[in-house]
This record gives sequence, C-alpha cells and structure tokens, in this order.
Amino acid sequence: QVLLVESGGRLVQAGGSLRLSCAASGRTFSSYTMAWFRQAPGKEREFVAYISWNGGRTYYRDSVKGRFYISRDNDRKTVYLQMNSLKPEDTAVYYCAAGPTTAQTMQTTYNYWGQGTQVTVSP
Repeated sequence: QVLLVESGGRLVQAGGSLRLSCAASGRTFSSYTMAWFRQAPGKEREFVAYISWNGGRTYYRDSVKGRFYISRDNDRKTVYLQMNSLKPEDTAVYYCAAGPTTAQTMQTTYNYWGQGTQVTVSP
C-alpha cells in the first residue's frame, strides 16, 4: 500500500515557476514508477510526466517538454515536478501517481493516487 500526498500548488503569474512535491508512505516506494497527471476544469485528466524507479528514465507530454522536470529522491520517498515558464493553460489540479515498473503514460497502469494540488496560472 502506498499513500501519496501532494503539495506546492498555488496561484502564480504566467512565466513564473513552481515546484510540486509528492510525499509517499510505504516501504516499496523505490520500486515504483512515479508520474504526474493533471486535470483542468471541464477536461479529462491527462498525463504530464513519469520517472522510472531509479530515475534513469523520464518522459513528458509534448506541451511541457523543456519547461517541466520530474525528479525523485528515493531516500526521502518524494517525487518532484519542477514547473518553469508557466502558462495559463497549465492551470489544473495536479495528481501524483505510483505504479509498477511497466507503468508509463496511461492512467490505468497506475495503482495509487494522491488527492491533488491546485495550480493556477494567471495571465
């Protein structure tokens, strides 16, 4: 069992930066693929980024490549999402998710989810 708690979301102006954190409980954090998803108002939840169990592989949706960076600290059982050059279209609730090593971009491959943290980017 893995419990995930996100933090760091807030209101920020366009062009600004934020770092989201996702703290995990459980002894097997280091074995999980970790990902960030987001859901904007009136839209379906979408994939943002994932990182493999040892941090050796990362992958991003096209619209955030070069602006967002996912990282993890297995000793602290925490995954991060550094978001730079934020745009109003990045406004969403951001969710952290944990899944097996085969998990990638599909939501259905992730077993555990956090409650989400709100990111609002003003023009």
